[in-house]
This record gives sequence, C-alpha cells and structure tokens, in this order.
Amino acid sequence: MITVAEAEQIVLAEKRDYGTETVTLEQSNGRVLAEAIFADRDFPPYDRITMDGIAIAYKIFEQRLRKFRVKGTQAAGDKPIEITTTEECVEVMTGASLPVSVDTVIRYEDVTIENGLATVNIDNIRQGQNIHRKGSDKTEGTLLVKEGKMITPALINTAASVGKSELLVKKLPKVIVISNGDELVAVDEMPAPYQVRRSNSHAIAAILQQHGIVADMVHLPDDEAVIKNKLENLLQQYDIIILSGGVSMGKYDYLPKVFDELHVEKKFHKVKQRPGKPFWFGTSDNGKIVFAFPGNPVSAFMCMHRYFIPWLHASLSIETKPPVYAVLKEDYTFSPELQYFLQVKIHSEADGRLMAVPAEGNGSGDFINLLDTEAFMELPEKQTNFKQGEAYRIWPYKQIVL
Repeated sequence: MITVAEAEQIVLAEKRDYGTETVTLEQSNGRVLAEAIFADRDFPPYDRITMDGIAIAYKIFEQRLRKFRVKGTQAAGDKPIEITTTEECVEVMTGASLPVSVDTVIRYEDVTIENGLATVNIDNIRQGQNIHRKGSDKTEGTLLVKEGKMITPALINTAASVGKSELLVKKLPKVIVISNGDELVAVDEMPAPYQVRRSNSHAIAAILQQHGIVADMVHLPDDEAVIKNKLENLLQQYDIIILSGGVSMGKYDYLPKVFDELHVEKKFHKVKQRPGKPFWFGTSDNGKIVFAFPGNPVSAFMCMHRYFIPWLHASLSIETKPPVYAVLKEDYTFSPELQYFLQVKIHSEADGRLMAVPAEGNGSGDFINLLDTEAFMELPEKQTNFKQGEAYRIWPYKQIVL
C-alpha cells in the first residue's frame, strides 16, 4: 500500500498530450488555450474619451477663456471633429476618439450649454483629463495571454478584441464512466429493498462536464466474462476509463483480475487514505489509462478531485496554481494511520483567513453530506490530533462563497 504522495506522483507521471483543435470563440469557454494571444493594435487604439462633455484646447482655458462655441457633436465611432480656432469646442461622448486639435475633456456636469455656447463653471481643470491615452494599456505586438490558460469570459473578451473568431485549444480525452454491480439499478427504476440507484457514475460524469468533458456511461453486471469482454472493447474506443466499484476484496470484485488478463498494467492498488483506500490505477499496452475508484460514493468523489482533476490539468498543460489552505475552526481527532480527507464547511473570517469547520458525515457512503460541505481537508497520516488554528491543504469541490 502506497502513500497519497506516491500515488499522486505515479498518476501525474502518466499525463498525456491529446493534441490540439480549433474551435469557434463561442465554443471556447472552459477550454484550455493552446496558443498565445498578442495585441494586433495599441490598447486603446486611439486617445479614448472617458466622460461625456466638451473637448477643448487647454492653452486657451489657461488664458481665462470660459466660454466656447460648440463646433459639433461627436459620438463614439464618429470621425473626429476638429476645431478651427481655440475658442471652439466639440461635444464628445464616452468612447469617442479625441480630435487632435483638442487635448482636454470637461464633463457635462461642469458646463452649461445654451444657444450653441458652452460655459465652463469651474476653474479646477487639468490638461489631458478624462482621456484614456492610446497604447496606455498595451502596445501593438505585446503578449496578452500565454498558452495554457483556462479560457474564461475575460479571456474571450480579450480574444475578441484582437479579432480572434477562432481559438486553438487543447483536445480533451475521450472518457467512458463505468459503474458495476448487481445491486445498482437505473435512476428511473424503482430499486428493490436490497438495491440502490446508480448515482456514482452520474456524479463522476457531472464533475467531468464541469471540466469540458462529455463522457459516455455504461453499467456492467457482476459477471466476470461480461466485464472482460466489455472492457476489452472499451479499451480500444476510449482514452480514459473511469470505474466505480469492483476493486475491493469482495468475491465479486473482478476488476483487478480482469485488468491483468487484458494486459492493463497495475501501477498501484490501495492507497494509505480514507476514504478511497482501494483505489486502483493502471495503463494498457496501447496507452489507455484506467482510474478504478472504490464504489462508495464519497470515495469516488474524493478521488476524482484529488487524483483525476490534477492529472487532467497536467495533461492539458494548465498553468499550475499554488495550493489552497484553510485553518481548522475547531479541534479534530482521527485515529487510523491513514491520510484523511475530512469534509469541511468553508467560510472567511474578517482577517481574510479561510476557516474550515469539520463536517465528516457518516462515512464514505454518506454522499448526501457532500451537499452541505465545500471541500476535503487533507490531514496528514501518522497524526491523531489536529488543533484549532492549524492550517491544512483543502481540495474544493464546490464554489466557496466567501
């Protein structure tokens, strides 16, 4: 049995590159950028007016002139209107391009306009005010976004601004999610008193969907021959196989034996952790990867976030972010010498610290407890008592509302 750190290292060593593909800008949200994006022009591309008002030549204002004849009105997108004498001004709207003959914008709130004459009502005017200068954000040719970034609405905003109607993104692996066991029935069936509905595979598929992967799903019975035949075919069709159940020590846990017969090399089986101790991981001769998680719902849920998602990020070359830590709000005790993934509720204190309140539920079968928690807190093995105020790494599985 290996440690969590050893399991993580083995899993990450099997990262894959599935290549790239081009998608439309509208299809790119949530994907991983596989190209760099550069500024195709200055940002902003012209001296941009930031307040509705009038534009004047400041030098005449310095000479105490306070009344200006309005030459015209210029909206955003209009060709600039140039003044011909310094005693003129132009009414300008936010977003418009500053005419070269003026250099200062005075907002409407500080002027009175009557009969084509604009009167400035204040003396506190700075030359160049209310103007966003050309190239002050970025200059043409500047790197705006590095490859390996997750595409977000903000990134799409930037891509659209430089004329990128399509983006090169990392290809996603083709994934099949498999549940197995005769005690499991379909969601729309009424289970017998000794059966339960299949929920694990749907939860795993939903996690994958959050990361852009639309997985197929299949259920296998407790029949060794059927399992072997089906897995042999699936190993040819899919890049990744994710299973829940069938890897423990029970009489009907056929998967380890079947994997061996199908020449899927076992990289490890069993990790010093709770939940998720029976976790099995391996690779096939043709480079396919198998994540075989325990059948207990919380175990599979935790393993997806602790192992599969980091593997996916590594395979997609997503920019690595620093770990997130939280502080225990109260003392906690855990006896077995295993790395423990404690379910916690997360909130923020006034001093900015993330605080974790233990909410362990009733074991790895209590998946309903996941509804009221936000993260797993990873507590180190060979330690029994965890004190209030100590900080440990957390693995969020829900957006933390601060």
